Amino acid sequence: MGNNSVCVLGGTGFVGRHLVARLAAAGRNVKVLTRRRERQRSGLVCPTVDLVECNVHEPADLDRQFAAAGSVVFLPGILNETGNATFKRVHVELVRTVSEACIRNGVRRLLHMSALNASAAAGASEYLRTKGEGEDIAHLAGGKVAVTSFRPSVIFGPDDSFFNRFADLLKLGPVMPLACPNARFKPVYVGDVGDAFVRALDSADTAGSRLELCGPDEYSLEEIVRDTARMMGIRRLIVPLGDAASRLMANVLQFAPGKPMTPDNYGSLQIPSVCRENGFAPFHITPKSVESIMPLNLQGRGQRRRYMDHRRTAGRDTR
Repeated sequence: MGNNSVCVLGGTGFVGRHLVARLAAAGRNVKVLTRRRERQRSGLVCPTVDLVECNVHEPADLDRQFAAAGSVVFLPGILNETGNATFKRVHVELVRTVSEACIRNGVRRLLHMSALNASAAAGASEYLRTKGEGEDIAHLAGGKVAVTSFRPSVIFGPDDSFFNRFADLLKLGPVMPLACPNARFKPVYVGDVGDAFVRALDSADTAGSRLELCGPDEYSLEEIVRDTARMMGIRRLIVPLGDAASRLMANVLQFAPGKPMTPDNYGSLQIPSVCRENGFAPFHITPKSVESIMPLNLQGRGQRRRYMDHRRTAGRDTR
């Protein structure tokens, strides 16, 4: 595959799907490493994208895939621990395994997805601590591999799990209690994040950098939820919770299906997810706003909800 080839770990996730499409459009030959290839057949729509079944935790498997790769992109990350998918295993141990495989196989470029406020020493949560530790491990390979880390705020897009999760919660009833309403974000568009990764592959000047990625506008979590309801075209009573109630909600919801919120999530929300610098500047990217992307998508969700409500009112089957 040569230097034009890119191996992507985490390429079937939200950010990964957008990034892989951009890599293919840029003329790259892309290998997406996945544990279960048969579940990802929808990714086999581009002749320059190859889904390869691989256990990314096994050094021998990585060696086979990295042997002819020019670049590696590391995207895996979890917000909550489930079974064997622990913060330490995904954010730290896997980064070490991948970095060592890059060195062994002469990979020239490694792009690592970190997180805004990641810090091995002072992270407010296990998520941020392990993200910071993994970021440091990736950069230890910098003597032999050109490494760049990206530290985004919350990433949004039509198929995200942030705005769309709140959209689902808003549909549950007329009143929505909201934990950590004063948490701060500068949401960044997934397409802009993908473009930054693509351009970084050929940007020698960003080697060794840890780049913060944010959108143009800052919001509180309460503002985000209220704007989501507005974009959906629905009216809801949002009830902001104080700190004690927010902690209690996190302690309770960690046991709910899907872990909607955990004490570790609560810890992450205590630090503003707001950039101190413009990591898009080296790539001459002007980040897009939430308002330029999300209203049409969320409006459609609101319209579908109102349509189903009308059918129920009329006594029609809504299955």
